[in-house]
Amino acid sequence: MSRTKIVVLAAVLVAPLLAGSQAASQSVAVQTLARDPGVRCGDLGAGGMIGGLTADQMAFFTAGQTDFAEAESVPDGLGPRFNLDSCAGCHAQPAVGGTSPAPFLPRGPGCSPAPNPQVGVATFLGARNMVPPFITANGPVREVRFKFNPDGTRDGGVHALFVTAGRSDAPAGCNIAQESFDQSQNIIFRIPTPTFGLGLIEQIADSTILANQAANASAKSALGISGRPNRNGNDGTITRFGWKAQNKSLLLFSGEAYNVEMGITNELFQTEREENPACQSTKRPNDTTDTAAATGVDTISAIEKFAVFMRFLAPPIPSGSAPGGSPSISRGSQVFASVGCALCHTPTLRTGDSTVAALSNQNVNLFSDLLLHGMGVGLADNILQGGAGPGEFRTAPLWGLGQRVFFLHDGRASDLLTAIQAHKSNGSEANGVINNFNGLSEGSKQDLLNFLRSL
Repeated sequence: MSRTKIVVLAAVLVAPLLAGSQAASQSVAVQTLARDPGVRCGDLGAGGMIGGLTADQMAFFTAGQTDFAEAESVPDGLGPRFNLDSCAGCHAQPAVGGTSPAPFLPRGPGCSPAPNPQVGVATFLGARNMVPPFITANGPVREVRFKFNPDGTRDGGVHALFVTAGRSDAPAGCNIAQESFDQSQNIIFRIPTPTFGLGLIEQIADSTILANQAANASAKSALGISGRPNRNGNDGTITRFGWKAQNKSLLLFSGEAYNVEMGITNELFQTEREENPACQSTKRPNDTTDTAAATGVDTISAIEKFAVFMRFLAPPIPSGSAPGGSPSISRGSQVFASVGCALCHTPTLRTGDSTVAALSNQNVNLFSDLLLHGMGVGLADNILQGGAGPGEFRTAPLWGLGQRVFFLHDGRASDLLTAIQAHKSNGSEANGVINNFNGLSEGSKQDLLNFLRSL
């Protein structure tokens, strides 16, 4: 066979292959898989004060914001055991009051990268702490809880990551040792919850939560959704803050965090968690009401300032066009309702009467029913809090989701699709909804993801 005939024959054979390759490529393009659009950059839409505050209320907000952002030292009461030295260190993304920061974000408003501050605080001012392997520069801020005590009884409490021993501002005789975290099967993680709009959530009446619980009963039953409130053990009212809705009020939320995360005693928690006398730089409650202060703002304690700051923080402002454009976001909103997401992530509840006019009788677009739901073995942390069982969690409010980096209670996911699929496991109330989601076309899934990232 001549060289010319060989070339012609090769061309004849290759042409159909190329045509088939092009058709396959076109087919793949048509069936593009849905993907998480990623953290929404642009206008922050968060971090400011709620509208309608009086001049005095704005002054209290500003004072609270300043205290919330301040880094604490040992003379201020930090430690002796602690997780971080400021509220804003944990609550930083996309603005002060938010959730865990991350260093790998693209630069720009709402996406300014920030390193995990727990890595640096471990050795700050000469401290001799080792950074645990689950605290990484690219990972979320975390706290650790132990499921069980060495004798097999339940623990469930927060175990501080670091100690102040060795710091130049710590008492010279303080030589307490950092706790060991090598019990990988006995520890669970929690990441910070965002605090935007919490003053509105605080003012939602129990009756409103219960009425919403009773609504759409047949649709919930068909999908295997139940849900129940967590309640205060003393007065029986509905608790609503924290991953398991374990705290009733923002003041309690603040006082507990000041004590647990920073080791700072206060009017709600007046005794030290670590009472080693060699490590006490201030042998009395560290932060209380100053009855001799010249102004009202100066009188109240730090935890009251924290609570006021969070109470007056505006809710996040959603985007009407990003990502994906307004038509996609609108379709995604409809898909969100049709597959059943809205049966737990209730789009809107309403506040009752409040002493603060700006919080009174307002729509709260939180995307949560504030109830506990069984999330199955895949997400269960085996921790009991209040009336919440080992596999129960409060429906996480979704407002502000578009600017969050890490998802789920332990920060295991940084991709929305991964977080959605994690809701499905043996015993989860979300299984029916996730089945509906998995049955969607890729286009409808993408619309839903765009809608979530617009919040």
